[in-house]
Amino acid sequence: MLTTILLDLDGTLLDSNDAHASSWAEALHEFDYDIDFQQVRRLIGMGTDHLLPKLTGVSSESSRGEHIAHRRGEIFKEKYLPYLKPFPFARELVERMILSGYKLVVATSAGKEDLDGLLKQIGIDDLINCATSADDAESSKPSPDIVIEALKKAKASPQESIMLGDTPYDIKAAQRAGVRTVALTSGGWKEEELKDAIAIYKNTQDLLNNFDKSIFSRDREVTGSLGF
Repeated sequence: MLTTILLDLDGTLLDSNDAHASSWAEALHEFDYDIDFQQVRRLIGMGTDHLLPKLTGVSSESSRGEHIAHRRGEIFKEKYLPYLKPFPFARELVERMILSGYKLVVATSAGKEDLDGLLKQIGIDDLINCATSADDAESSKPSPDIVIEALKKAKASPQESIMLGDTPYDIKAAQRAGVRTVALTSGGWKEEELKDAIAIYKNTQDLLNNFDKSIFSRDREVTGSLGF
C-alpha cells in the first residue's frame, strides 16, 4: 500500500530552475569562470557537491568552492527568490495528498539555507513539517542519500513510497534507493529524458486534474491496480 510521497520542490512545485541556473552562472562569472546559463541549466537538480565540480573541477568542500556556493546563495536569495511563483495549483495538489492520507516528506537537493524560503514561495510552509535537504546527506541527487534519509524520517519502506520530481536526477536518486518516481515536465526536461518514471505529467495542475486516475488515487489501490 502506498503511504508516503517524497516531494521535490524546485521545478516540481516551484518554477525556480531557471533562477537557480542564473544565480549559479552569475556567481561563477564573478569568480572568473566562463560558464553560461545553458551549461548550468542541464545540471539543475543536482546539489552543489555534484554541480560545482562538474562545471569547474572545484570541490564544494574547498575554500574556493564554499565561497562560490555562498555567493550563489546570496544572489539567489536577493535577486530571484522573492519573485518565484509556484506552478498552478501546487498548494492544492499538496492539500489533496494530505487529505488522501499520505505522509509527505520534502526530499530536495537544496540546502537548509534555501529550504524555508522555497516552502514559503510555494505557499506550503504551513503544510510541510518534515523535510530532508542536501545538508542531511553525504551526497545529493543523483546519489540516493537524500531519498534514503527522507524514507528514514517518514519511517517508510521504498515499496510504499513514491518520489514526485522533475529531473532525471530525481529519478536516478529514487531508483538507487528502490523508490519509484512520478515525474513532471514543468522543470524543463522532455518526456523521453524522464522515461524511467512510472508516470509523467505536465505540471502540478495536470497531476491534480488526473489525481483520481493516477497512482495516488486510493481507489486504484483498492482495486490493486497501481499503474506499473
